[in-house]
Amino acid sequence: MIQEVVRQLPPESTQQAVGYPSLFLLVSLGSLVPVVPTGALVSSAAVVALHQSSPFALLIVFAVASAAAFLGDICLYWLGQRGVRSRNGSKWLRTINDRAAPERLAQAQQKLDEHGAMVLVLSRLIPAGRIPVMLACLLGRMPLRRFARGDVPACLAWAATYQLIGILGGSLFPEPWQGMAAAVGLTLLISGGPAAWRRMRARFAH
Repeated sequence: MIQEVVRQLPPESTQQAVGYPSLFLLVSLGSLVPVVPTGALVSSAAVVALHQSSPFALLIVFAVASAAAFLGDICLYWLGQRGVRSRNGSKWLRTINDRAAPERLAQAQQKLDEHGAMVLVLSRLIPAGRIPVMLACLLGRMPLRRFARGDVPACLAWAATYQLIGILGGSLFPEPWQGMAAAVGLTLLISGGPAAWRRMRARFAH
């Protein structure tokens, strides 16, 4: 069934015209509202680009994904800053706070004190590490400009990592849908595995 869907896909030019804006929108939204599996989106887009004839397809996916991630991060941080400055906080600040476990926040604050804004690079690569570090930056009153300087290499490294996962998955299988399935499965395992392991440890500890 999946093979039939792939055979009926629109021409490559149409895929690009629709795919790149969709990737930008979804990654931006996923960075702003941290529930969309953005890593899987980038890996899937890399698989599709790998099988396209354009020599710049992978480069465009990298540029679109990193720019979208940066835009989403900056918007979320700006909204969080408004909550920090407000006497009653804000919905966005509460959302960020609710998604950062106290122990992860404490670790993020310690790493931020030791390494400064460069800890943002690691936070983007570690599953569920972005939000605690962002909250630590907000609570530490880091200026938006300084946060942006640290977030640029973080988003570039993140996009490159998940694109590489997609390239590896796409190169192992002859059909694009097989590479996409492998890339999505691997990215979901990477992003969700540590959280599932912590929940299992906590359950058995009790």
